[in-house]
Amino acid sequence: MNYPSSIIFQHQISCKIWNWEVFCSFSRTRPFLVTGATGYLAKIFVEKILRVQPKVKKFYLLLRAADAKSAAERLRDEVIGKELFRVLREKHGASLQSFISEKVTPVAGDISYEDLGVKDSSLKDEMWREVDVVLNFAATTDFDERYDVALGINTQGALHVLNFAKKCVNVKMLVHVSTAYVCGEDAGLIPEQPYHMGMAKKGDSKIDINFEKKMVQEKINELKLEGVPDKEITSAMKDLGIER
Repeated sequence: MNYPSSIIFQHQISCKIWNWEVFCSFSRTRPFLVTGATGYLAKIFVEKILRVQPKVKKFYLLLRAADAKSAAERLRDEVIGKELFRVLREKHGASLQSFISEKVTPVAGDISYEDLGVKDSSLKDEMWREVDVVLNFAATTDFDERYDVALGINTQGALHVLNFAKKCVNVKMLVHVSTAYVCGEDAGLIPEQPYHMGMAKKGDSKIDINFEKKMVQEKINELKLEGVPDKEITSAMKDLGIER
């Protein structure tokens, strides 16, 4: 699988996003697509922009949900309803709901799938037309995650976000936020550096994502053919993740 080099962090993007004065000016009247919207970092980012730059045009928040109703419920219960948004609630009072309705669109989807699993074709076309900035916060940070699930979200998911961003005709920026644990056992000052396709985190070995995917699927098929219970398959996939 060939991952385009544009998925690499860029220092100039990092500098802009953390210079709030510059970024707030940049974000004015721009539509954003944010994945991993119920996660810790994404919620902080969305609340901050809504609070300090209320003229942001729109947030499309991707939430893992079966349909629009479920996505709206997750937005209400797991994002806007949290203590983090208390200042915003106090600021807008009774008009908060109308402000959120104007500025935030919940999107049912899943980055594990092509086109981010968005089934609403009209909404998908709207995002491709409108979105200027794509921020990928979605990831699983479970240390004991199934290997197939981790590959689907943290590896394939990043590629799906990149491919979706390429279809956004007005896209100006793609920011991929890595998980907090990618440094492994490294210690001390760790400079940001680009990785070339196939480079491993440690050693001289190369990573072949197609091989990893094929190996996982063959293992699952083998276990199912043997009639292994789902609970044991989950355990086997977790063990494989630790091993790999």
